[in-house]
Amino acid sequence: MSSAHRPYLDKTHPAAYKALIGVAQEAKKACADAGVGRDLVELVNVRVSQLNGCPMCLSIHVPAARKEGVDEVKLDILPAWRDSKEFSPLERAALGLAEALTSRSAVTGVIDGSGCESAQDAAGEVFNTEQIAALEWAVIVMNSFNRLSIASGHPVLRRS
Repeated sequence: MSSAHRPYLDKTHPAAYKALIGVAQEAKKACADAGVGRDLVELVNVRVSQLNGCPMCLSIHVPAARKEGVDEVKLDILPAWRDSKEFSPLERAALGLAEALTSRSAVTGVIDGSGCESAQDAAGEVFNTEQIAALEWAVIVMNSFNRLSIASGHPVLRRS
């Protein structure tokens, strides 16, 4: 389908988009209520958007991560977080959850349930159950927005 025929899903079905916004607001509240910092959530949002290849969401969440105080070096090396000592145990656990809930098997095309369980176990070392659930909701919401923006062909957000 050419980009001329690609519908902006948020415009063609605004009620569904509004419902997704509501879920996003609840996930944001769950993170705040659980004591999960906005900086960590934005770091996770950037990683999920990198994995999904969503230019529009990256153009929103990289600046948001900077605004929330995420170190520039961490943003620069985020794809290699596993091989870096720059990331705290909390960040590593959150990024592990993000990748487990986002990455799909190259063979089956589905999320690996055992990978999710391993990531949840690792997260349980530094987060409580409420925090893990809140982070998982944040990842689920970011994945949804990534897919919506990719399907719609949303352009990169440019700032002046």
